[in-house]
Amino acid sequence: MSRNVQHSLLGKAKANKKDEFYTQFKDIEGELKHYEHHFKDKIVYCNCDDPNVSNFSKYFILNFERLKLRKLISTGYKKEGRGVGNLYKKDQNKIIRLEGNGDFRSEECIELLKESDIVVTNPPFSLFREYVGQLIEYKKNFLIIGNINALTYKDIFKLIKNNNAWMGINMGRGISGFIVPEHYELYGTETKIDDEGNRIVSPNNCFWLTNLDTSKRHEDIVLSKTYYGCESEYPIYNNYDGINVNKTKDIPRDYRGAMGVPITFLHKFNPDQFEIIKFRKGNDEKDLSINGKCPYFRILIKNKRL
Repeated sequence: MSRNVQHSLLGKAKANKKDEFYTQFKDIEGELKHYEHHFKDKIVYCNCDDPNVSNFSKYFILNFERLKLRKLISTGYKKEGRGVGNLYKKDQNKIIRLEGNGDFRSEECIELLKESDIVVTNPPFSLFREYVGQLIEYKKNFLIIGNINALTYKDIFKLIKNNNAWMGINMGRGISGFIVPEHYELYGTETKIDDEGNRIVSPNNCFWLTNLDTSKRHEDIVLSKTYYGCESEYPIYNNYDGINVNKTKDIPRDYRGAMGVPITFLHKFNPDQFEIIKFRKGNDEKDLSINGKCPYFRILIKNKRL
């Protein structure tokens, strides 16, 4: 079944500042298993998470000893009144009495951020750019969920180009869906109410962003296509000396110059294999074009092995 909810739901969320999309436990478990070696003796901060309901908090409490964590901090935002939080250590679960509303930008939450080593959460989609900016400002390791369109933001793409952040393991259909509150409309065809009564939407356009390394990130993309002899399949841009490649699997193995690939390439991007040159724009600083038409958000890359 197609996920017709796709861009409409999270697009409306950004426009209407609806940010109550809660991550399912199985999606957290499915991603975190690839990073377990990073957590030994670390303080984890889930700073967009009401500890009473957050599956991120639940995951880290259940796996606290196995991951050998030092401490877990969870704080959640309350639109009205004081925010909620807790500090969890081995054999200790202490309620935090927040003075403010628990906004991640508040002074008391920033102080907790300074104390932490790794931030793991699903931040507000409408504040994603600002949220990531804060993590970078305070030089934190992180693993967070966002809308894949965030990859087109200049500041987010700059982090990826400079090898300061990258896509995680799961994206799109690899993230099974989000729990939404009663007052949210269930858009699209792929929605459901699970056995526990949770209302689930599956937008199929989200991804994990991180600066925690994994071995999978250094696996080569297998290249089976060739450019020479198939030149007609790779048109040259009007405003840049490079060829257009419509799908990651079609990247030619024998082309030394610049190639424009879709943003989904970043999910398989190996920085040892490819160099990112530029995003979206040609030499005239206008969108890359072919015969006057602009393919959707291309990334210019080169094969470092040639």
